[in-house]
Amino acid sequence: MKIGFIGLGNMASAMIGGFLKQGIAAPGDLLGSAKTLATRTKMAEKFGITVCETNSQVAAAADVLILAVKPVFLAEVIEEVRRQVRPDTLVISVAAGKTLDFLREAFGDAKVRLVRVMPNTPALVGEGCTGVCFGEGVSQEQQEFALKLMNAFGKAYAVPERLMDTVGAVSGSSPAFVFLFLEALADGAVEGGMPRKQAYEFAAQAVLGSAKLMLETGKHPGELKDMVCSPGGTTIAGVRVLEEQGLRAAVMDAVKATIEKTKLL
Repeated sequence: MKIGFIGLGNMASAMIGGFLKQGIAAPGDLLGSAKTLATRTKMAEKFGITVCETNSQVAAAADVLILAVKPVFLAEVIEEVRRQVRPDTLVISVAAGKTLDFLREAFGDAKVRLVRVMPNTPALVGEGCTGVCFGEGVSQEQQEFALKLMNAFGKAYAVPERLMDTVGAVSGSSPAFVFLFLEALADGAVEGGMPRKQAYEFAAQAVLGSAKLMLETGKHPGELKDMVCSPGGTTIAGVRVLEEQGLRAAVMDAVKATIEKTKLL
């Protein structure tokens, strides 16, 4: 089975690395195209995949075609390749905000087999979180294979399309929110006298460990917070400041703004 990528940026690199690491595909099963010769050469050298000069070459050869381009370029790319896509090709779009209806209309074929996915940047280290939704005509076998592909670089979950914009906010955009929080934690530690590099390491490991603790114990985050907050202690004093400054509302508003912006793409 040939898996083709149109677009060979960071997300495609994360996917390809995951496919190879998990043994889902061999280098000879993968091919891709990118705008620049430099990118094509880099990916061929890094992964040993076949690179093509045109998007149409990839589309004609692929059994699974992954459109890993930015939303603004998606319609242009589909127009370029839609006549080369075979009826049995599974087409997977990574573009945020572009619905299955948009994709179907762009291909001009109601029978094209479409999947939308929304991964996030932690996929680069094998810890991605990806929402997946399926169009009409995608067989059960194809659905399972698409989920297998997305699970190769983290965790993947099937969701109804109406939740895909929310997936983009809560997992796709939220790493930026977490990095902002990490930077703020480190700034506080630096103010307390800790060297900058060490502050980042302490902050990042604390966030990593906290997320892992919640996932592995299955406990509600409020319960885990209460476990850290001793009566009259230091942590509850800090929590009070965060509540006074509106941390919860700010985060909720950030997610809402991201969802609303996605709907305009």
